[in-house]
Amino acid sequence: MKKRIAILSDIHGNVTALKAVVADLSKQAVDDCWFLGDLVMPGPATNELFELLESIDTSVYIRGNWDDCFLNVQRNIVGNHLDDPSDVYIGVLGQYVADHIKSNYQQKLASLPIHAIKKVNGLTINLSHNLNTLNSGPALLADADTTHFDELFSDNTIDIAVYGHVHHQMLRYSSQDQLVINPGSVGQPFFKHGRLNADRRAQYAILTIDDTGLAEVTFRKVAYDLEKELVIAKEAALPYLNLYQEILFDGVAHTHDDELLAKINEQYGYLASLEKLIGR
Repeated sequence: MKKRIAILSDIHGNVTALKAVVADLSKQAVDDCWFLGDLVMPGPATNELFELLESIDTSVYIRGNWDDCFLNVQRNIVGNHLDDPSDVYIGVLGQYVADHIKSNYQQKLASLPIHAIKKVNGLTINLSHNLNTLNSGPALLADADTTHFDELFSDNTIDIAVYGHVHHQMLRYSSQDQLVINPGSVGQPFFKHGRLNADRRAQYAILTIDDTGLAEVTFRKVAYDLEKELVIAKEAALPYLNLYQEILFDGVAHTHDDELLAKINEQYGYLASLEKLIGR
């Protein structure tokens, strides 16, 4: 029996992009949906993201590194690193999520794995946000050496590896000719090449698996109203709004730009606010 599986990843709090993807999915006759992590931050949405994924009967959820960033803020791990402007950025955004997310959704996020294996019509598929044992880091960037991608395959019983994290639609192969797929990012697509990065449409993928094997990999791009998403962020009083605007419209993130973040943290009093919240 043929199965069509939608694969979504890296929503990053962008509810407008996710709504557009869900609307597109309703026309695609898919049988299942898998989500590969990074649901929250730096965008403003929280609970509605879970509700939208539930509305399309998402059966697999993987925990991403930004999801862990939020959870670490809740565990006060960031409290020992407030001299790092990037950690302040994460801390403030994490606190924003904490102020809005329902407790049951926070608990669900904390319970998610970073790695799973699914079997469909005789094919074994490895699912992860990044590496099977590490959901952060640059190991699997689009131009990484093939040996890095070999780490997604524990043995030759794995036929296909699907991962997120790098925000880049991609199809390539392991050293043993196993298939590697990245569905791209719903909320923050990224290309190093400028003209390709100018395409800000939401991304996802559909796998079609029939009784013979993998029949088709379809990469989808869905247009949505970026201005509407920015208005939602403004009305929600999202911290670091200007940085979010730049991510939306230009595909440029400043997560590790300590010099810029230090200036913004001082300008808007984010460090002082975070110190007060965690009792320092």
